Parts: sequence; C-alpha cells; structure tokens
Amino acid sequence: MAEASGGSGGGGDLRLGVGALEKFQKRVDTILSELEGGAAGSTKMAAQRIARSSLSGANAPFAEADGLYRQYSRVHEELVSLSKSLGEQITLLRIAVRGTEVGFENLEEEHRARFHAIQARLLEERKAALKEAADAPERAEDPSKSAFGLGDSE
Repeated sequence: MAEASGGSGGGGDLRLGVGALEKFQKRVDTILSELEGGAAGSTKMAAQRIARSSLSGANAPFAEADGLYRQYSRVHEELVSLSKSLGEQITLLRIAVRGTEVGFENLEEEHRARFHAIQARLLEERKAALKEAADAPERAEDPSKSAFGLGDSE
C-alpha cells in the first residue's frame, strides 16, 4: 500500500487524489442538492404522475392512448429509478472518499455495510440493464412486442 506521506513512494499522488475527490464531492453535493430541491428531485419526480383517464375517457377503448400511457409510465419509472441510482452512486462516492481519508478498514461498520449494499444493488441493476439491452433487438424485430402495443390490434 502506498504511503500517504510525500517522498518517492508516490504517496503524495494519493493525497492529491483524495483532495481532488473531496473537491469533486463538494461540487457534486452542490449539484445534487440543487437537483433534489428542483422538479427533478426523486420525491417530486415520483409524485408527478398522470392518470390513464387523462388521455381519453374512462374505459374508452383507445389503443393509442393506452400505448402512450404505457410509455409514459415506463419512462416515469425509469426517471425515478435513475434519480435514486444517482443518489446512491453519490453516497457510494462519499463513503469511498472518506475511506481514502481514514482507511476503509477504519470506517464505521455501518458505512462499510452501506457501501457494500449499495455496490451490490448497483451491480444487480447494471446486470438487469445489460440483459434488457441484449433483449431489445428481439423486441424490435417482433411488432407485437412494440412499445405502444399497436402490433396486437392492427
């Protein structure tokens, strides 16, 4: 492990890296605070939903409105998920920066456990996204699996 003191061991570079991470963290904290306080914050984003009946009369058969609503719901869920994921990644970076300052083994057990839990959750989300992306060409070739579901009624 590199020493944190100066000298020829490269430890000065590690200290500079920690300083750069801390500066980056402060900038990201500011941006995240502004994001959470605005309309794109995860709480406000989750609350901003429209009802299916807003697109046409209640129980009126209108395939295009149904398809539009399904897409709206999918995109809304993705935006809420993205906002949550961004917040978790920032938390992960905060813990990592703190770990570089004091040594990961010296972090509180709660922070180490949270770091590993977030890391595992983000890894699972990434695997799911990669699987979904791999399945996307199959959906594109089959019109009955289209996003608007128009292939079923045509």
